[in-house]
Amino acid sequence: QVQLVESGGGLVQAGGSLRLSCAASGRTFSGYAMGWFRQAPGKEREFVAAISASGGSTYYADSVKGRFTISRDNAKNTVYLQMNSLKPEDTAVYYCARGPRIPLGLRLGKEYDYWGQGTQVTVSS
Repeated sequence: QVQLVESGGGLVQAGGSLRLSCAASGRTFSGYAMGWFRQAPGKEREFVAAISASGGSTYYADSVKGRFTISRDNAKNTVYLQMNSLKPEDTAVYYCARGPRIPLGLRLGKEYDYWGQGTQVTVSS
């Protein structure tokens, strides 16, 4: 069983920054891609960013490209999402999830098998 625990959410003004962390239990973290998704009230869950198992490849939604950076530390079983230049439309619950071993279909939630409980990010205007 894999457990994912997100942290780092909060309230920030537009233009500010936050760094989300996702700590994974278990010894299988390093062999899998990881992703971040978000869901705003009344909206469907959407892909934000993903990173390959080695960390050598990253993928971003167009809406966050150039503002968000995903990274991972396999020694610490942790994946991060650095969020800069935050906008009110970034307000959502952010979830991390474990993806497949091979980085295919990483923009699709159905390719992820374990999910965290989510952390709230609120950006005020």
